[in-house]
Amino acid sequence: MSRAAWLAGTLVAVAAGGLGYGAGRVSDSAAPLSIARAWAGFAGGSPAAAPKPTGPVVYYQDPDGKPVYSLSPMMTEDGRLFRAVQASEDLRFDRPAAEDVSGRAGPGEGDAPPKKPGRTVRYYRNPMGLPDTSPVPKKDSMGMDYIPVYAGDDPDPSTVTVSPGRIQRTGVRSAVVERRVVSRPVRVPGTVALDERRVTVVATRADAYVDHVEDVTTGDRVRKGQNLVSVYAPEINAAAAQLIANPGFDGARRRIRNLNVSEAVIAEMERTRTVPRAITWASPRDGLVLERRAIEGMKAAAGDTLFRIADLSRIWVLADVPEHDLAGIRVGQAATARVPGRSLTGRVEVIYPQVNRETRATRIRIELPNPDGLLLPDMYADVEIATGATEPVVAVPEEAVIETGSRQAVLIEAGEGRFAPRAVEIGRRGDGFVEIRAGLRAGERVVTAANFLIDAESNLKAALASLAAPPADGEGGR
Repeated sequence: MSRAAWLAGTLVAVAAGGLGYGAGRVSDSAAPLSIARAWAGFAGGSPAAAPKPTGPVVYYQDPDGKPVYSLSPMMTEDGRLFRAVQASEDLRFDRPAAEDVSGRAGPGEGDAPPKKPGRTVRYYRNPMGLPDTSPVPKKDSMGMDYIPVYAGDDPDPSTVTVSPGRIQRTGVRSAVVERRVVSRPVRVPGTVALDERRVTVVATRADAYVDHVEDVTTGDRVRKGQNLVSVYAPEINAAAAQLIANPGFDGARRRIRNLNVSEAVIAEMERTRTVPRAITWASPRDGLVLERRAIEGMKAAAGDTLFRIADLSRIWVLADVPEHDLAGIRVGQAATARVPGRSLTGRVEVIYPQVNRETRATRIRIELPNPDGLLLPDMYADVEIATGATEPVVAVPEEAVIETGSRQAVLIEAGEGRFAPRAVEIGRRGDGFVEIRAGLRAGERVVTAANFLIDAESNLKAALASLAAPPADGEGGR
């Protein structure tokens, strides 16, 4: 036998003897300690081997333990495979601490999870967050211990705890509650129209003959006081003769004024004391000639339109707002009208007090400045009205609100994987956000994705808890 073989045999014999001596010294209370654990303690290794993972693969985690997960196998940038995590390994925030260095077993290894001294256990709940409780310690189908719930630890039975892996798999996302302006622009088509208060008709109040028409036609811009047409009217001439024959007689002056003769023409007749053959009519305002009907030599009856002139420095935009959007429209709200090549801003001036039977829409009127005259009557315009609050309010994304029909609720992120429902009172909606009038404050976090899954589990948990809650502290329950 070689010297090396003899030395190896001697070491094995010495180790076996030490192991037998150690096993014989173990007390009855430590009898379940395995030979493997004693050998590990003798050799200076780990006091107990980790339990073998059980259950199906639920997700894959970064091999370095980073919080990066995947539902399917994948590799790191340096070519290493992600580690498969089985059901029994899925980390939970509500699970007691794992085995410590003294060799005490963690959840799933001992007969029951450790209890907190001086605290009363109300009942034990499912370690996977399922709505299942037990009055006594027990294990679930995967061999995991139920977690003790102490008096005062579970005030809200609707609170749900979700493991990091499950948060990753279900795509749970959250957002911070902020104060912001919630506005919802109403966009409707509109039509440019004349301001009715800025349209003037040039006409005579007596039968007359058109003697002369100035070089003015449709589309021309005229100034106030600019001559337009001269007419001969026998009735006007008779009133002028009476005025000259009776100077200072107020009745004669009033008669000729009632025939719509301008003060300038009357003053000229009084100065020259002559009656002109034709009376000249001038433009009553600055504006655009919309219509010219006066033709030299024609006879015009009393009241016939000779010219129609409009001031286009301000213009109207008429838009029909659907009935369901009308509640958000207020007089004075800012409105924008877009026409080809131009965008103008004005305000809502009038909401007409009638709903169209056929279109179920109400007409509104917006007044806009038109200094360069780009907006012309009957042009089409895209109208946008800014409805909603002008001051910042507490708001959350629309996806965070769960509509139940009779109430609205959101899911609050309480930290460490815990989520709790909370009823809220909502207000205006706009730009993808909802105003929260009551129930939330700025700075809290609400769930914006996968909230229906968490809410369903919360409702089920609360319902089962109400049916099977422990009757009193210390008695446990199911």
